[in-house]
Amino acid sequence: MTTTRMEAFSDGVIAILITIMVLELHAPDAVTWQALRPIVPVFFAYVLSFVFLGIYWANHHHMLQLVDRVNGGILWANLHLLFWLSLIPFTTAWMGEHHQASRPTALYGIVLLFSGAAYTILQRALIREQGPQSRLARAIGRDAKAFISVAIYAVAILCAFYHPGVSQLLYLAVVLMWLVPDRRIEKELRHG
Repeated sequence: MTTTRMEAFSDGVIAILITIMVLELHAPDAVTWQALRPIVPVFFAYVLSFVFLGIYWANHHHMLQLVDRVNGGILWANLHLLFWLSLIPFTTAWMGEHHQASRPTALYGIVLLFSGAAYTILQRALIREQGPQSRLARAIGRDAKAFISVAIYAVAILCAFYHPGVSQLLYLAVVLMWLVPDRRIEKELRHG
């Protein structure tokens, strides 16, 4: 089976998740600049999550360009990833509304951690199906950036119970680390 349907379905789900998140942004009743102040944390949580989802979308797209076929296990691994990504709008809204609270900030990190784990599971399933000498396997290599992300998420989750703001900065650090599409895959696409 080719990757076309899986990629189209994933694109649709991610687009819906972004749409759901923007619906959580409510305009203030007043028309002053001061009226915007209470929604600033909600807006920043939205921007952070929008970029996270954008990174997953871009990397998912790039990864599938190196794949020739998928199987049932891969479809389930992809659904597993989409499940965790589907929780991002909820955790974004909760953390945005309660940006100084520990539990919403920690849960946001837990969802990010499990999203990253699910992406790695999908990646490994794809490599298993394509073979250890596949273009994807060559491009991914040891995947140190994913390991570093997981470590940062773990620290941020623990830190959320003491300093939620520091946790949120750590989540931002992961975003900045992944902002540029995966160069390993871009390199393989250029030379493949």
